[in-house]
Amino acid sequence: MDAFFAAIEQRNSPELRGKPVAVGYDSERGVVSAASYEARKFGVRSAMSSVIAKRLCPDLIFVHSDFGEYKKVSNQIKSILSEYTDLIEPLSIDEAFLDVTSNLKGMKSATLIAKEIRKQIFETTRLTASAGVSYNMFLAKLASDMNKPDGLTVILPGEAEKILEKLPVEKFYGIGKSTSERMHKFGIHTGSDLKKMSLPTLKRLFGKSGEFYYSICRGIDERKVSPYYERKSVGTERTFLKNLTTQFERITELYYIAKELDERLKESNFAGKTLTLKIKFHNFNQISRSKTFDDYIVDFHSILTNAKEMLLSIETERTSIRLMGLTVSNTNIKFSNRQLTLDF
Repeated sequence: MDAFFAAIEQRNSPELRGKPVAVGYDSERGVVSAASYEARKFGVRSAMSSVIAKRLCPDLIFVHSDFGEYKKVSNQIKSILSEYTDLIEPLSIDEAFLDVTSNLKGMKSATLIAKEIRKQIFETTRLTASAGVSYNMFLAKLASDMNKPDGLTVILPGEAEKILEKLPVEKFYGIGKSTSERMHKFGIHTGSDLKKMSLPTLKRLFGKSGEFYYSICRGIDERKVSPYYERKSVGTERTFLKNLTTQFERITELYYIAKELDERLKESNFAGKTLTLKIKFHNFNQISRSKTFDDYIVDFHSILTNAKEMLLSIETERTSIRLMGLTVSNTNIKFSNRQLTLDF
């Protein structure tokens, strides 16, 4: 979906249409969750500090997030996608891979399916979606980002390598900022540069990921669409508007964090055996404490009791806290894989 959260806010509030909008909090410690395309023209991006965003775009309008509304729209979109295939792998609340090789409507063209889905999404939600169509996951994802907003891009087998050779490595899906900067130090700036590197060299420089980089610059991706995936953890954290300086404040906030984590565990039907407490102090130093149990953590009381024990075991009396978080991990549930051709 295109600027999903911000687009929903603009759809629901006509006075915001055509204006630079950021979903988030306009405060010293606020963070942008999503930015409209009008705001992106100024360089405003998700995960950016609200202070920096406001500096880049003085006319930026902040609106508070409404995750209930976003989830409702997301479910409408998922309902549309499920009319075409059972092989849907969610990437996030507003993005998913689809395998339409054998689709439920018997359509022979993935491109026509993409066009039909985009039309149906707009008619149902009044929101635009961009789509990428190709013969594997990596290329479909790449294509989906090439013609935003409201675009459709198709990468055919004979076109892939030429497109990838000219593409800057930082545009490759799966190559983040730190990896691309490291590649630049080795003289790797484009897909063509990456393609010149031997497999042993890439594995020496980047470990196991080297094999992935060797394949994707040649348009090779053997991954399958996985309708059921292995969720490794569920967590939540809070950055406080005012640093916590007393134990009473910390335990109070921990209660609400534990409550939110409990709700997320139930919502995602997840259980794990390890509970982790994360703390970031006022000076940005960060520590974490973990506790592993014989049985799965499944209730609020267990989360809060053990989180409090870990908090009280940390020497925090002389240091104020700006962030706390809790995560449940360590599950043994396994899921299966399938195949892909279409990405939203």
